[in-house]
Amino acid sequence: MVSQRIRETFEKRRGVLRMFPCWVPRVFNQPGQRLRLHPDDYFALGTRRGAIKERWFSSTISASNGPLAPWDEGMSYVLEGEDGSADQRLLFRDVIAELGADLIGAVLWQQYETWPMYSKFFDYRLPLFHHLHPNDTAARRVGRLGKPEAYYFPIQLNNYLGEFPLTYFGFNPGVTKAMVKERLKDYEARDTRLTELSRAYRLTLGTGWYIPAGTVHAPGSLLTYEPQWNSDVASVFENVASGEALARQSLVSDVPQDQIDNVDYLIGLMDWEINIDPLFQQKYFRPPLDIPQSADGFTEKWITYATPYFSAKELSVAPGATVTVKDGAAYGCIIVQGHGVFGDFEAEAATLLRYGQASADEYFVSESAAQAGVHISNHSHYEPLVVLKHFGPNHPNAPTTLTA
Repeated sequence: MVSQRIRETFEKRRGVLRMFPCWVPRVFNQPGQRLRLHPDDYFALGTRRGAIKERWFSSTISASNGPLAPWDEGMSYVLEGEDGSADQRLLFRDVIAELGADLIGAVLWQQYETWPMYSKFFDYRLPLFHHLHPNDTAARRVGRLGKPEAYYFPIQLNNYLGEFPLTYFGFNPGVTKAMVKERLKDYEARDTRLTELSRAYRLTLGTGWYIPAGTVHAPGSLLTYEPQWNSDVASVFENVASGEALARQSLVSDVPQDQIDNVDYLIGLMDWEINIDPLFQQKYFRPPLDIPQSADGFTEKWITYATPYFSAKELSVAPGATVTVKDGAAYGCIIVQGHGVFGDFEAEAATLLRYGQASADEYFVSESAAQAGVHISNHSHYEPLVVLKHFGPNHPNAPTTLTA
């Protein structure tokens, strides 16, 4: 019956699927409260689980949130009906398993047999701790995947910049592995002030960054749209962040058991040359790249590009316009401004959602529907309809270099 329901939903909506909001709590830091979630609902899962600080999009993986988390926390669901009730939701992972290449295209299905990336809204009031995401080689030692990721800072969700809108990346040129090692040795003894060895960059709205796996970074306090690889794996190198002391387990949670006391192993998780690269900003900063259009009524720009893992666009449909927008690959998307029609759906950016409530702002578009073109109408007389779109590694037009 589930297979039949999946097929009927896919065919009825002609390859454009409406998604159910996926909220993710974290026990650390403080919520930025820019997710458009009702203020009473940030602790909807209880104080032991922490506040909701993230919203995940087109995800087939669960969040690494410990034993209190349900098995599907972080996993996306497709809405079969209109009201969003639990019996009308289809697990996105099951939808992909059933539809395969019909949904994500033959290239991705043959290579990964799943949708290989996801995106999220990251929403913290304080800067996050200095940490890294291991590469594939290191992550596979604990049965995981490595995680490169990208950042984009949408203007629509950043009316408030948080407490520290700067991000630390890597270490200053001249810092040595031995200097970092000495600080890691004292992880449980003192505040090691690891970011004294690092450098912070002021974040600019409407721009982004690409962060390869193995790069130590301490994200700033802007709400961030983050396309990333299919993993929730990390090693936290900073032991005290914004006055919050972190247990050593956060440093070694994704490290083989026989290496948790081996500081040299932890140092080896870093891609050292990237971390001390004096041209880090020049190589990994991502200003938007405008895309020339052949039709009136909308504009697009690349906001994540020059990475072999994923790409992302920002689409802006003019007030009152009706357009058909084509893409070369399947994608997930989130509407961040405006209201109108997306495919066959009445669509709108969220303004104030309750936990457990359906929304009309998130969709997944099959490869065939993307290639044929999605019908979009902006019903506002004044505001653009703005959509953030995230793709896997197979968009044929995604820039592979830093210039268009």
